[in-house]
This record gives sequence, structure tokens and C-alpha cells, in this order.
Amino acid sequence: MATTASDHRPLRLLFQDEARFGRIHDGRRCWAPLPLRPIVGQQVVREFVYAFVAVSPHDGQMASLVLPWVDTELMGLFLAHVAAQFPDDHCVMLMDGAGWHTANALPIPATMTLLPLPPYSPELNPVEQVWKYTRTNDLRNQTFNSLDDVVTAVCASLHTLHTHPDLVRSITNYDWIQTLPLM
Repeated sequence: MATTASDHRPLRLLFQDEARFGRIHDGRRCWAPLPLRPIVGQQVVREFVYAFVAVSPHDGQMASLVLPWVDTELMGLFLAHVAAQFPDDHCVMLMDGAGWHTANALPIPATMTLLPLPPYSPELNPVEQVWKYTRTNDLRNQTFNSLDDVVTAVCASLHTLHTHPDLVRSITNYDWIQTLPLM
């Protein structure tokens, strides 16, 4: 990895995003042998939590928090969490243009530089693949009795990804990311 001129820390390229998870059912296709038809529960309960994730596509390392909402204060908490998880690196974090990402009151750790992704381009953010993996593999066709059950399922899915960096790298290390000079 490249190093910064000012503090000689290795640079770590991170991508960041948030996603909402809740008790509103998101039905997905599933397989069942003929002549059986799968039975999938449905519910519409408007309760949500938000997962914050920053992923390093180069090595599959990631940082995550599940929080009750999104705002500038909680974004600052997440940035501090990421900086603490990678204390020896200068983190260059790419993220979308959400209001809490660009707020003047957002505390940015000294070992971090934030860069915006182009507007309306979620296809450039590899964290979208983390959300796809979580929804497809761990939350698919489930109904939850409480918001705590949602938190448990999301945390379990993120824990699986934390403990399998090769999987994270395989779903997030886009070809164009490998061409960046930071690598």
C-alpha cells in the first residue's frame, strides 16, 4: 500500500454505505420441489435499524455498526469506530453524498480522508454487494417477531462477513478498484 507524505502511515482504501433493515417483508424467489409451493410469511411493520459498513476491497477487512437511525452524530461515531479499527492506517473513505456525510458538524478523525462518489452511482460502491449478500443469504423470506430479532439477524450476517475476509474481497474487489494507484 502507498503511504501518506505527512505521517508515513499506509493508506487504506475504504468504501462506506448505510442500509436500512426492518420488519417489512421483502419476498424473494425460492426453490421447492414439485408439486410443493413454498410458504413464505408476510408482514408490514414499520420498524427499522440501520447498518453502517466500511469495506476494504483489497484485503476484505471491514468495519460495521448497527445503529437505531442515521444522522451526523451517529456517522461521526461510526467514523471514530473505523479509525479505531484501523489505527495504523490513514483511511481514504469513499462514500455517497448523503446529508450526514457532508454536514459541517461531522467530526472526521485525523487519520481519515473522506471522498465523495459521483452522485446517483450506487453501482460504484462495493458495499452494495454486502447488502445484497446479507439480504439474499441471511434475511431472505423471513418475518421477524421484534426489531431485536432483526438486529440479531443483521449482526450475525455481518459477523459472518467479518470472519470471512476472502468472501468479502471476492464480492467487493471490482476490477476497476484494483487499478487505483493506492493499491
